[in-house]
Amino acid sequence: MSFSSDAVRSGHGEGAFSDSRSGEGLSLLGRTAEYCRDYAPEVLETFTNKHPDNDYWVRFNCPEFTSLCPITGQPDFAEIRISYLPDRKMVESKSLKLYLFSFRNHGDFHEDCVNVIMKDLIRLMEPKYIEVTGIFTPRGGISIWPYANYGRPGTEYEELARYRMRHHDL
Repeated sequence: MSFSSDAVRSGHGEGAFSDSRSGEGLSLLGRTAEYCRDYAPEVLETFTNKHPDNDYWVRFNCPEFTSLCPITGQPDFAEIRISYLPDRKMVESKSLKLYLFSFRNHGDFHEDCVNVIMKDLIRLMEPKYIEVTGIFTPRGGISIWPYANYGRPGTEYEELARYRMRHHDL
């Protein structure tokens, strides 16, 4: 497939980059972002993994994650790191950004945020393996870094999860 330089720059024109993903039902790409005011797992979208037979890591880093303390209502700030081995479906990054942003006015403890994010992504994608780390900035002189992982039961990825849990902070 060939592209004219003008079509590539503008994202328009016959055969522009969208052909290969046109039937995947992605509704957020190329549109102005509408931010949710509270926790919104329904904004998450997937696309088909073109390489499901390969094991490879996909990593996301969200250095500006915010949520609210469920007791005081004070803001909590964190870097959220997500790493996974995809199977058939992959999370679309803009939808992930909007999903993570939806925690901004949501009250949950740090450990809950990390586990909810992981479980929502498991339900969405059914990955072979996933891990989520929250590196929360100190409040009251203490920082919290919750870590959660999952490996598909009955597979080698279940053992990977056990191994990573035992050694994740070494």
